[in-house]
Amino acid sequence: MTTDDGRLGLTRWRDIAVVCLIAGVAGYLLVRVSYSRIPPVPRLAGLLAALLGIGEAVVGFGLRRRIRPPAQTAGAPARRPVDALTAARAVMVAKATALAGAALGGLWLGLLGYVLPSWSEFAAAQSDGITGFIGVAGAVVMVAGALFLERSCLVPEDK
Repeated sequence: MTTDDGRLGLTRWRDIAVVCLIAGVAGYLLVRVSYSRIPPVPRLAGLLAALLGIGEAVVGFGLRRRIRPPAQTAGAPARRPVDALTAARAVMVAKATALAGAALGGLWLGLLGYVLPSWSEFAAAQSDGITGFIGVAGAVVMVAGALFLERSCLVPEDK
């Protein structure tokens, strides 16, 4: 996660995929061992992850606008610069959220891996399958919002 010169680098897709894979296997094994004892999962549980991702994307738009140089428009108001510590905190939150979203996505995929083979046989499996698809979608939005926030904090190269 660090570059050759010791700086913190961007979150790599490989890191996200590894976290998702490990969480997916763990989720599948957990569901396989205890599916009959797990209470029903709320249908819209995955939307909370999506809301977090959307919130981070909104913050990313605000930071990006303040970090990027304004268009050369006469009379354009000056933008307040972003404090370096604020940008560093935003990057760290984005990195943590991206990895947490990958873990959530893996857990939802583990649930789907268990319930999809019995989708047509049991109503509970069908219900949990729909919940799992909503959860995976929410986790994808969470990771996307986090990666956008992280990349919004990049300082443009001097020309």
